[in-house]
Amino acid sequence: MILESAKALVSGGASGLGQAVAKRVADTGGHVAILDLDDEQGAATVAELGDRALFIKTDVSNERQIETAVAAATEKFGGITLAVSCAGILGAGRVLGREGPMPGEQFTNVIHINLIGSFLLAKAAAHAMSDNPENPDGERGVIIQTASVAAFEGQIGQAAYAASKGGLVGMTLPLAREFARLGIRVVTIAPGIFHTPMMDGMPEHVRDSLGAQVPFPSRLGRPDEFAQMVASIYANPMINGTTLRLDGAIRMQPK
Repeated sequence: MILESAKALVSGGASGLGQAVAKRVADTGGHVAILDLDDEQGAATVAELGDRALFIKTDVSNERQIETAVAAATEKFGGITLAVSCAGILGAGRVLGREGPMPGEQFTNVIHINLIGSFLLAKAAAHAMSDNPENPDGERGVIIQTASVAAFEGQIGQAAYAASKGGLVGMTLPLAREFARLGIRVVTIAPGIFHTPMMDGMPEHVRDSLGAQVPFPSRLGRPDEFAQMVASIYANPMINGTTLRLDGAIRMQPK
């Protein structure tokens, strides 16, 4: 698959990792629909990327909104060849905290946005991709999910987050096997500690401390490095049905 001619959907594309992916697609020559709830940031991102970008206000946990967004992007671009799920929340909190047990609604909300939201986008995108003509390798599209190293080494306070990201890892191979007959690949990226807008609210010394925990390179990951991984996956037809760690060899400690 050639990124220069990609017709992409990126959830959470108005900031952070998703924004970096959207920028990479548009700058390379492809078209991208940004699915996000932030009207202001979505509009600003489209203004920066130009007429190759489209903003569609979308709640990824809402199945009807996802279907509407995919249909709108498909009509606008004449098809969809790449879908990247970057929308998500942390939902941090101990199961047995100082104020008592975690409310079930808090756990459910994290699962609904991070895991079910990614599933809804993958389902709708695959349905749209199934109408694409095959390329010379028999491909019709690529779906990329964003997990986390927390899927493997979840820390104290990350029970909900780790469960949601572990679900994405577990879903990857079954989806790839099912969509293989359609020529659609499914891959998950598990980032380590990246410099996203959430990090900007932390003191500099805290960010430096987090970066120092990464064996090499000893720094926070950059969103453009995540976008580079997306581009590599899209270009290589043999990357399928797997989860790729993008973490500088970090292994998270209990807390």
